[in-house]
Amino acid sequence: MADTNPYSTDPSASVGAAPALSVVVTLYNEAGSLPELHRRTVEALTELGRSFEVVYVDDGSTDGTFAILEELHAADQRVRVIRFKRNFGQHPAMHAGLARSRADIIVTMDGDLQNLPEDIAKLVAAIDSGYDVASGRRAARNDSWGRTLPSRLINGMLRRFTHVDISDFGCAFNAYRRGVVTPMLGSIGRQKFTKALILSGGASVIEVDVGHAARQGASRYSPLRLTRLALHVLAGFWPQPIQWAGVILGFVCTLAATALGIYAVADWIGESDFPGPLFLGAAVIFVLGVQGFVLALVGEYLARIQREVEGRPLYAIDREL
Repeated sequence: MADTNPYSTDPSASVGAAPALSVVVTLYNEAGSLPELHRRTVEALTELGRSFEVVYVDDGSTDGTFAILEELHAADQRVRVIRFKRNFGQHPAMHAGLARSRADIIVTMDGDLQNLPEDIAKLVAAIDSGYDVASGRRAARNDSWGRTLPSRLINGMLRRFTHVDISDFGCAFNAYRRGVVTPMLGSIGRQKFTKALILSGGASVIEVDVGHAARQGASRYSPLRLTRLALHVLAGFWPQPIQWAGVILGFVCTLAATALGIYAVADWIGESDFPGPLFLGAAVIFVLGVQGFVLALVGEYLARIQREVEGRPLYAIDREL
């Protein structure tokens, strides 16, 4: 066991010779799929013929996931385990794994078996060909329309704001060279799109088609959480959202006021029975809706400022094997 300070994010506890390949897997209540995930991951890595380590980050699981991880570590010292004191979220967990991985090539993946360990070889081959990032692209997604439609919207926003032309920013199954990860460690975890953050620094990237299995159990991304994620993208990757929101709000209000003025004149001349109060009410509600969106965006910025001022740690580690 290492790293006696539970609030540390310093990976200095790493000992021994660095492997050629690190695989970072984030877990939250994955006891049902973890044994199969580990077996398939080790088989895929063994076939590559390189030294490796698997870094599992248990994000505060309550279903026995950590007990299985202890058994895996006891049986194989290439398994390294980080356990959080509580659930801090996927992205802080990703930071913990990246910070403590030791290889020059790092593969990241989710622990729910939607990412296929057999595709690790494709990602590593892309890195070997000279790219900094091999970006997984879910060619045939096994998700409902409630997940895929918001995902397409968020991907389009990220392409626009980062100027990186890839199609799947949300896929957690990727490979990175350590040289492009290390400079971004101060921001990884606070931003909710690790891949977009790394690519925004100018890393070379190639997209690699990877398999995508159906998730075992319900998705943890509800419509409300996806909406908050979209706001996070706006606040994190668009440098002038409040200015644009103000311009749009002013433009819409001006158009609404002009239309209402023209209608009032026409109604006064023609004395029609058009339901003016209802139309006015709809316009007011629409403007209030736009104002609500702007307030939500401002709230995201204030929350970011609060986190930075308070200097809270991204996570607290309970145990590290």
